[in-house]
Amino acid sequence: MNGAQHILEAFHRHNIQTVFGYPGGCIMPLYDALVDDVRVEHVLCRHEQGCALAADGYARASGKLGVCIATSGPGATNLITGVANAHRDSIPMLVITGQVPSALIGTDAFQETDVLGMTLGIVKHSYLVESADELPGILDSAMQLAQSGRPGPVWIDIPKDVLLAEITTSPFTTPAPPQAECPDLASAIALLRASRKPLLYSGGGISLAHAEDSFREFAECSELPAVVTLKGIGNPGKYSAHNLGMLGMHGSRAANQAVDECDLLLVIGARLDDRATGRMDGFAPNARLVHIDADSAEINKLRRAELAVRGDLNAILGELTRALREAPLAINDWQKQCQNLRTTGGFQAADNEEPLAPITGPAFIRQLSRVAPDDTIIACDVGQHQMWVAQHYQFDHPRHHLTSGGLGTMGFGLPAAIGAQFADRQSTVLNVTGDGSFMMNAQELATIRRYNLPVKLIVMDNQCLGMVRQQQELFYNNRESQINLDDNPDFVAMARAFEIPALKIDRTDQVRRGIETILAYNGPMLLHVAIAREENVWPIVKPGGSNKEMINETRRCAADKKERVA
Repeated sequence: MNGAQHILEAFHRHNIQTVFGYPGGCIMPLYDALVDDVRVEHVLCRHEQGCALAADGYARASGKLGVCIATSGPGATNLITGVANAHRDSIPMLVITGQVPSALIGTDAFQETDVLGMTLGIVKHSYLVESADELPGILDSAMQLAQSGRPGPVWIDIPKDVLLAEITTSPFTTPAPPQAECPDLASAIALLRASRKPLLYSGGGISLAHAEDSFREFAECSELPAVVTLKGIGNPGKYSAHNLGMLGMHGSRAANQAVDECDLLLVIGARLDDRATGRMDGFAPNARLVHIDADSAEINKLRRAELAVRGDLNAILGELTRALREAPLAINDWQKQCQNLRTTGGFQAADNEEPLAPITGPAFIRQLSRVAPDDTIIACDVGQHQMWVAQHYQFDHPRHHLTSGGLGTMGFGLPAAIGAQFADRQSTVLNVTGDGSFMMNAQELATIRRYNLPVKLIVMDNQCLGMVRQQQELFYNNRESQINLDDNPDFVAMARAFEIPALKIDRTDQVRRGIETILAYNGPMLLHVAIAREENVWPIVKPGGSNKEMINETRRCAADKKERVA
């Protein structure tokens, strides 16, 4: 076999059946090998960024390795945003790019770029393959590395001559990873038992560790009041009695208040991101911190922990569950207090019952949550719609909620939904997007059409960059700058140009029928939802502010009234 053929053989050996890519000159030997290998399904996206984000969505929805392929030069540079997105959210991804022939590296050859230099900060590891005999070992090592410990993208850059060269060595076999061991948890259990107001804080590390079942068992056994990060949404399940919702900048008042009042914060699989914590000196001021994570780099990075535990989350959660089954926690008063917070401090937004009234974002998402099947996968973009989904949609599993957390990538949702649909052919997959984000990767409508994917597209259109407009309104004296998108195309006509059926709604009495129509349609369909330009996401914390200083709509209206009177 030559190098290109060996790559496909490695895919087969590692049970990689679907890859996302775009051909070009230096990666052409791999595409030539694909002609003769029917075991690998190659998905042709319409932009290399779409390839990377689709591989990301595939990995998030399936828990498997996502794979994207591109050529050298602009092919590789177009992947960078998608790879950075995967890196920030710790998504397992294998990136393969062609490179100019070895003899031309460093000569500024046609379509040559220094991939290793450009991507140092956005990958878990990267390789430039210098000979064909290195390739088998690098491939096996890269696939294991991308998925082990804290997952992340691994990039392999392969010169064209290496792809064409014959491989003479035997395939390298990576040894099995060591059995997970549970660290000593006696101190953590003692701190839990000594606490009167303990709070469970979970993030995206739960699903990255494939620890969803272990986490739920622990949460149900402990009956700890709980909050989640944006990437932890779905960890407790749809029907958890103790979940106070998402915390942070757009979190629930109940979640942020519980964090402010707790005396012990049990953080599992979360990195204390600034959008979750707010100003750190105002975050959980009365609490000891027990931080459990697979990555030691996250521990004590932003706040010193009273106790740090690094290890396999499944093993740790199992041991904690066994300990609390033997002797349950005595926190009845705190549980009642948090239930009261949940009743009064959840995401408050009444549905508009007036049939001819304009559609509001939160009401639309709540209706979508009521109508869509429990196993629906939603891929969001970034902006107001993303926060409305996080606040008002009830997710039953973290892998049903695909969102760009760390990088905040507009244009993520559509290719991520494509990847998710390839990962799960039977589930309903929705891309909920805004008009700004939708235009970032709208070319991937052609990918949906090519493969006749039954992805449903919901474009929430306020004809502006809504989240930027809201912050300009609240924190920049309403000085709007470069946020108008009132020259948007006709999204219904745009979808139909790709032979995707579409319809538009703009009144409250059309919402349920519109949602039911796209969900019932046997194939891809777009729903264009017109919403008011001035609608905001509530509550909100001022960037750099403390979470206990949340601004809600009532407080904002009162401030406006006081200013007018003055």
